[in-house]
Amino acid sequence: MRLALISTAAVLALGGCASIPQAPERAARAWVTTGDKSQLLAEQAPLSALAAAEGADLPVVAVDVAQRDQSIVGFGASITDASAWLIQTRLSPAQRQALLSELFGRGEGGLGFSFTRVTIGASDFSLDHYSLDDAPGGAADPELAHFSTARPEQYVFPTVRAALKINPDLKVMASPWSAPAWMKTTGSLVKGQLKPDAYPAYAEFFARYVKAAKAQGVPTDYLSIQNEPDFEPENYPGMRWPAVDRARFFGRNLGPVFARERIATKVLDWDHNWDQPQQPLAVLADAKAKAFVSGVAWHCYAGDVTAQDEVRKAHPDKDVFFTECSGGQWAAKFDESFLWMMDKLIVGSTRGGARGVLMWNLALDEKYGPHAGGCGDCRGVVTIDQATGAVERNQEYYAFGHASRFVRPGAVRVGSPAEVAGLKTVAFVNPDGGRALIVLNQTAQDRDFAIVDGDRRLRGRLPARSAGTFIW
Repeated sequence: MRLALISTAAVLALGGCASIPQAPERAARAWVTTGDKSQLLAEQAPLSALAAAEGADLPVVAVDVAQRDQSIVGFGASITDASAWLIQTRLSPAQRQALLSELFGRGEGGLGFSFTRVTIGASDFSLDHYSLDDAPGGAADPELAHFSTARPEQYVFPTVRAALKINPDLKVMASPWSAPAWMKTTGSLVKGQLKPDAYPAYAEFFARYVKAAKAQGVPTDYLSIQNEPDFEPENYPGMRWPAVDRARFFGRNLGPVFARERIATKVLDWDHNWDQPQQPLAVLADAKAKAFVSGVAWHCYAGDVTAQDEVRKAHPDKDVFFTECSGGQWAAKFDESFLWMMDKLIVGSTRGGARGVLMWNLALDEKYGPHAGGCGDCRGVVTIDQATGAVERNQEYYAFGHASRFVRPGAVRVGSPAEVAGLKTVAFVNPDGGRALIVLNQTAQDRDFAIVDGDRRLRGRLPARSAGTFIW
């Protein structure tokens, strides 16, 4: 795609682009992470300017602020039961504050995470299996008399509140792994589907959750009705929910209940892998569901990131979010997994329209847990040693830090080449007018290149197998 090179002043004069502010002239800076770990979000010497006659032989990364796309909610990871339990019980108060400030704060070296996800009931990364409405003896509870948020009030909600205190811009998504067992065909949190006669009660359940969480100081900015609805795990909570039935629930049950209760939470469909774009497309083909659903959420475990664009082109009025991917010991090498995450999640997903991008567990321990079934070798963004509280920062930390530290909530994705001379790129304009350009070099050679933003020309450089964020 050819990108026009025009001055910032000209851009600001164009209709429809006046909301991008003029950035004051400021020093151009860069941070780099290399696959060999010799540099980890390491600040570089300030970028030098290129005179008009210089750099004719360099590949050009042209940033076009006139080409505007989605606004950004944020980057982050899920505050699972496991993550919250570790943070609340295995860290001293000083350690806890330091780690949360590092992950969610925007002070010196802070990652500035501004998007997170919590589970409504248990996932595999819980200490045990439970729902928020477990009636004695597994009895049915259509009036939700036994509904309770006591479990998330122990560890999850306090962790979210602490993160919100550090970063008030933090947006929270919530997702269930299963409906309460008494609502399901299996009578169990494991496997099964939602009984047709449970649809009205389940809609009320979601409204009850959103209001109860809010009363505890935890907003639900976004909600999906089912994590991975085309998967029934063998040994942890899960529930299959076909697209036609999700559409019916959205249009006939949840939509009317949220309207009655004046709940403004935005609801996302799918929350599953890139390999089945036909599923959210089927939901959005239903007129009532489409009117209620605000967007589509994606996971990374099958298919390719290009599926996001397929659905987005069919429904450009719907938001795109990327809501789960986990690193693990199946991809233990730092360079391979770091570069993959930069390629697919940070660059690829945002180029595919994602307004928010999430890793799975924010924190796990040295044994990849605690967990109750499911993944036995998943990594968190950080690893917390249960005995000492020592924190290890994993490749997920550095990959996401290249975006979250520099791309602020409310930033707008703007034009840049998808790939030039083996470099992949994505660019943003922050609310204050500052630019943030993320560049990925997966090749085995160091790369020099020119960054062009209107009249401004800068010299950029990336070592082999590395990623960099450039701001000016």
